[in-house]
Amino acid sequence: MKYLILTLKILLAIFLIYGGFNHFYNPDFYNGFIPDFLPNLAINYIVGAIEILLGIGLFSEGYKKKSAYGIFLLMILFMPIHIWDSLKEEPAIGSKSASYIRIGVQILFITWTYLIYKTEEHK
Repeated sequence: MKYLILTLKILLAIFLIYGGFNHFYNPDFYNGFIPDFLPNLAINYIVGAIEILLGIGLFSEGYKKKSAYGIFLLMILFMPIHIWDSLKEEPAIGSKSASYIRIGVQILFITWTYLIYKTEEHK
């Protein structure tokens, strides 16, 4: 179980750090998810920085549990955005089917981060 959790933690960190850098490298990709009344570029950079820091935090002593909890909250925060996107005529993710799959992936990320948080809680 120890190696499974370590593997899940490494994969999650890679996803987050890659996604975080992508917010800086390709911010236009995320614009369709950001409501029009918010400043797209600022939101992209803020979320990107948060994702990078949380991904790194999964391996920093004293921050593992906090980072896992932060990722869990971030994934829950993103869920309404993905639901809202799936209700649009033309979802930002590409198609209605892709937007529904993204909701499933978001549920997977929420469950994944909760599992990591709970294992860190018992150390």
